[in-house]
Amino acid sequence: MLLPGDGIGPEVVRQARRVLEAVGARHQLDLRFTEGDIGGVAIDRSGEAYPAATRALANEADAILLGAVGGPQWDGLPAQDRPERGLLAIRADLDLFCNLRPALLFPDLIGASSLRAELVSGLDVLIVRELTGGVYFGEPRGVVTRDDGVREGFNTDRYDEVEIRRIGRLAFEAAQKRNGRLCSVDKANVLEVTMLWREVMQELSSEYPDVSLSHMYVDNAAMQLVREPKQFDVLVTGNLFGDILSDIAAMLTGSIGMLPSASLNAQNTGLYEPVHGSAPDIAGLDCANPLATMLSAAMLLRFSLDAPEAANDVERAVAAVLLKGFRTADIAERQSSATVVGTQAMGDAVIAALTD
Repeated sequence: MLLPGDGIGPEVVRQARRVLEAVGARHQLDLRFTEGDIGGVAIDRSGEAYPAATRALANEADAILLGAVGGPQWDGLPAQDRPERGLLAIRADLDLFCNLRPALLFPDLIGASSLRAELVSGLDVLIVRELTGGVYFGEPRGVVTRDDGVREGFNTDRYDEVEIRRIGRLAFEAAQKRNGRLCSVDKANVLEVTMLWREVMQELSSEYPDVSLSHMYVDNAAMQLVREPKQFDVLVTGNLFGDILSDIAAMLTGSIGMLPSASLNAQNTGLYEPVHGSAPDIAGLDCANPLATMLSAAMLLRFSLDAPEAANDVERAVAAVLLKGFRTADIAERQSSATVVGTQAMGDAVIAALTD
């Protein structure tokens, strides 16, 4: 299922679909596409960010590829009616509790990273973010006017040990398949909810003796990601901290336009989306970077459709295009010999690389 969404979402999803169609034909995959509305476009067309028609299609889909939601034209709506509520709603509806965000630096983009080459060369970090709990979903929440006439906003950060254990197990299993190092990120020095988080992660560690578990406060983790990012293998954390840390990691890879993500439930049904936002300022200008969406499509092939070779082909094609010097504006290095191309042309280049 395709959910193009808002801003540059339709443009990048269009190119990712072309790539899926090309690699699907090559591997004789029976790919069938449905399309629905989510976010601002859904509000405009049906009055709600996650309409019933989209919900019905999503619950029948094997996998979902989403573009982006949100834009300034909807900022004046009440918080509960904004486009982002559609994204939260579909995550909760499908119980997409596990978010995987790889931060992998392609060798040809070292110069586009915000850090020196020696700090990021070979960077390969996986952030495992709990996605359906924490402060984004906790109740009570709201804005009230107190008796003294002062407005007060409040949110509730909640996790129970069942939620922590299920995301923890997936993080430990991911570390087992990589380099055997897991860092759990919390704020256990001041937040009771993350005191429990740390206790449960520590309890789980006895079941995974081949994984080295460490703990780090979130403020230090943010600093360490920009100080010495290659010290990390897998990081696991809650919803709010994961949201922030994954965007920091994105810039280490050269651009937020290069970072894919997968949000999975227990059945490996997944919602796949680029980490970048809707970028309304460049929507319709044919300059958005579609590579993160294509790499999200590769994750879709790997995790939900069990087509790892097709996923590998997409990733190799993206790498080949970068090696040839093709760049969208966000990853074009200053005074380089890069060939700066638009969204459509980048799609053409990746599809050509699939057939080389």
